Amino acid sequence: MTRAAERLHVTQPTLSKALKSLEDELNKKLFTRHSFSIRLTDEGVLLRDRAEDLVSMADKIEKEFISLDEISGGELFLGLAESYHIKYIADTIKSLKDRYPKLRYHITSGDTEQVAEKLQKGLLDFVVLAEEPEKSKYESIVFPEADRWGLVFPADDSLAKKESFCPSDLRGMPLFCSEQSWYQEIKNWAGDDFGSFHLEGSFRLSYNGSVFVKAGLGYLLTFDKLLDVSSGSGLVFRPLTPPLETKLYLVWKKYQPLTPIAERFLEQVKTTF
Repeated sequence: MTRAAERLHVTQPTLSKALKSLEDELNKKLFTRHSFSIRLTDEGVLLRDRAEDLVSMADKIEKEFISLDEISGGELFLGLAESYHIKYIADTIKSLKDRYPKLRYHITSGDTEQVAEKLQKGLLDFVVLAEEPEKSKYESIVFPEADRWGLVFPADDSLAKKESFCPSDLRGMPLFCSEQSWYQEIKNWAGDDFGSFHLEGSFRLSYNGSVFVKAGLGYLLTFDKLLDVSSGSGLVFRPLTPPLETKLYLVWKKYQPLTPIAERFLEQVKTTF
């Protein structure tokens, strides 16, 4: 408390009074106090998370207004799903960077749930989603290519002789997948066989899943070209059959004014795509 008061340039009693007033206003206990320490309660953690969102939004607003006068650059905030086809976004930014050298971009990686929440809060300008967005809320552009699903597993596994895997092949196998895709794409693809599928563990990032695959804990359902499956990598990729593909969408909020650099990014995306 003493150090916090020093950083805020107030006295410790003033800070303690402010914290007590905040607890009274919210009618929740935000801190658990001990003799020589102080900890956040669950309610305090929630308030801190919301406060961080507000601070991020305030910073973003300031940068947006600065960029209104910056014809040579600006700030872009992007949320990206995991996909090999993010290369299209990289190519777009490279072309834009050549024209606007002061362009700065900030990338948040995550699954649909994570990045869509930040877009809805206004913390991101654009997101890339691996599912079709709600047309009532968002504008979108579909990527030129879709992601192909397959199974990644150790190269020395006896199943490496197979050229592809159908739903019946995966019955009872310890499978890794993102939880979101497991109950959507995989469930729809598997049909009646889904009831005999076993989700060993869920991963948001394929690389982390591949580490567990190498440890012999299971088989990873993921997109093609996300992982190194070249000779010597110790892993192989085999496609699913019938083929399962997932389209990607570049998404932004409907009716939300874009900054000048965001508008130029969108124009360049249409050219690149």
